[in-house]
Amino acid sequence: MIVDLKSTPHKTPRLIVEGGLVWSIIMYLPRDLTKTFQFALSQFPAVLITGPRQSGKSTFLQQVMRDAPYITFDDPINRDFALHDPSGFLDQFHGRTVILDEIQYVPDIFRYIKIRIDKDRRPGIWIMTGSQRFSLMKNVSDTLAGRIAVLELCPFSLGENKSKNLEKVLWTGLFPEPSCYPAKRDLWLKSYIQTYLERDILQIENIRNLRSFEMFVNLCAAFHSQEFRPANLASNCGVSQPTIKSWSKALEASYLAIMLPPFFKNYGKRIIKTPKFYFLDPALVCYLTRQPSAESTIRGNMGGAIFEGLIISDVWKTFLNMGKDPSVFFWRSQSGLEVDLIIQAGGKLWPIEIKLTSSPSIRHLNSLKQFKEMAGDEAADYGILVCNVNERREMPGKNIALPWFAVSGWLNEILI
Repeated sequence: MIVDLKSTPHKTPRLIVEGGLVWSIIMYLPRDLTKTFQFALSQFPAVLITGPRQSGKSTFLQQVMRDAPYITFDDPINRDFALHDPSGFLDQFHGRTVILDEIQYVPDIFRYIKIRIDKDRRPGIWIMTGSQRFSLMKNVSDTLAGRIAVLELCPFSLGENKSKNLEKVLWTGLFPEPSCYPAKRDLWLKSYIQTYLERDILQIENIRNLRSFEMFVNLCAAFHSQEFRPANLASNCGVSQPTIKSWSKALEASYLAIMLPPFFKNYGKRIIKTPKFYFLDPALVCYLTRQPSAESTIRGNMGGAIFEGLIISDVWKTFLNMGKDPSVFFWRSQSGLEVDLIIQAGGKLWPIEIKLTSSPSIRHLNSLKQFKEMAGDEAADYGILVCNVNERREMPGKNIALPWFAVSGWLNEILI
């Protein structure tokens, strides 16, 4: 059983007790998705939480829905029951709220849940999780459109993690397990990637040459935070460009990668229209590019790129935690003018530069100044320089230097 101890504002200690023995203490970090989830629960008969494996979906639901039965389809007995007798499987819950974990393993069950929802529209009965995006969404859209709220839970945001140690955050990443237990970091990452390559990816994409796909994943890590160039990757991996595009969609579908789209509006200059590629978690990049240590990561030639990816993914997560589609872009003209990130919020365009520096200066603000001049009234009142400072600073030209760990808090303010 699980015994709750006295909780702190940010962490809920829990003892796992079996056979009279205390096995371990689990520290649960409250998730920013909680408010959005509770609202969805009050409005929809079904709520689906998707996200990458090991992002904390099961733990989250077992914390906020402690009285609901929890069934995982990772268990072959549950999976076999639901596949061969879906009506009998669902009958056992007698209309009570239930958590169905890893539901992508039994996609046909959506049709049977729809029948029950049409007979009983009470909100908050069917709570589901899944670790895939596109294939799972197809089954949802075909059967439960208008009956289900779809939310996404990613690894910790910087606001949830609360660490101000940049080296540690980049090295251990923000998946709950290595983030909370850094000693597990190397083995956890090795196992995570191996499991992904050998099991998860085969459920999403029919990969015939696993070695070429593994090479593709490693090359993507090397090109992290750069424009996504299928032709270059195809040449290096010995496969076609359509295959590379298909594989990139598989990385997105399993929540390992983000494709940051370009901002298309043309302010008098030709612009780049190729998306930029980012891994969702910095520790995956460090591991795949064989960074030797946390210190060398932040000081090495990929330090800036990994830092940029950290901020991009944090902004992405903040939108998702509020139940919103990420309205984020980058902007680069063919003449070389570039803005790392543009956020569309509150009817304004917020230009953001991301620099791995502890000494922000006027030269870091040039692109913000030029973009605001070109965007005119559509631009926000001030630009943002995200960097390695300890507190927010006012900068010339109506700009601010924002600490890297304060990005999600600032974004929550402008999105409300």
